[in-house]
Amino acid sequence: MPGTWAADMLHKQLHGKTAIITGGAGGIGRATALLFAREGAAVVIVDLNQAAGVEIAGEISAAGGHAIFERADLTRPDDCQRVVDCTVKEFGGVHVLFNNAGIIRRASVLDVTADEWDKVMAVNVKSVFLMSRVVIPVMAKAGGGSIVNTASGWGLAGGARAAAYCASKGAVVLLTKAMAIDHGGQKIRVNCICPGDTDTAMLRSEAGQLGEAEDRFLSDAANRPLGRVGTPDEIAQAALYLASDASSFVTGTALVVDGGGLAGSG
Repeated sequence: MPGTWAADMLHKQLHGKTAIITGGAGGIGRATALLFAREGAAVVIVDLNQAAGVEIAGEISAAGGHAIFERADLTRPDDCQRVVDCTVKEFGGVHVLFNNAGIIRRASVLDVTADEWDKVMAVNVKSVFLMSRVVIPVMAKAGGGSIVNTASGWGLAGGARAAAYCASKGAVVLLTKAMAIDHGGQKIRVNCICPGDTDTAMLRSEAGQLGEAEDRFLSDAANRPLGRVGTPDEIAQAALYLASDASSFVTGTALVVDGGGLAGSG
């Protein structure tokens, strides 16, 4: 029903804010776009998947929220600049950047090709750098903001047959900390989320990459204290916490959201 998200807008956690969400057309990004919009944010969804991105932007708008879609290759500096320019033109600024775009290649260093390695690093790490360096001046001029990066539990502890992915997510964790140090004086908070296995298309694609049956793969992924994989909505809630004023004294942190998967890793 049109306008269903507009009620009690002043009490929404992201009222009056604009959020850019990369990888926003599916999985964690899609769930976060919907949640941020329900919490009062104007949302800019960025993805290569135009059909899915337009669909989610339309769903938000039909429910009374504010959203636009921008198709972009976030490994290209010009595309990142265009996304931010369009956001400022449409909504007046950027208060939240959720660097969530990511890919995975399940392979050891012996099996991953140089091109695959470069692609994983470009999407998972370079895009965070490129988007952040365009957004930070905009946030600083406005008096601050929040950057949330999607890392991984495998950015804190290694995993089998995922060398490029683990390396990329470890880089995101330390890039997050470095940016938090550099830009705290500008009232820009920078944090990352380290999800465990979450039920997304990307997780399910790993079964095919490894030549395993999907049901067996998902069953193995659920082997953690809470006995299940996470949902995109649960990771979105963590992103909301870090994006909102609820985490106003939190910066430079890597928030693990993994059902206890790393609890015994030391």
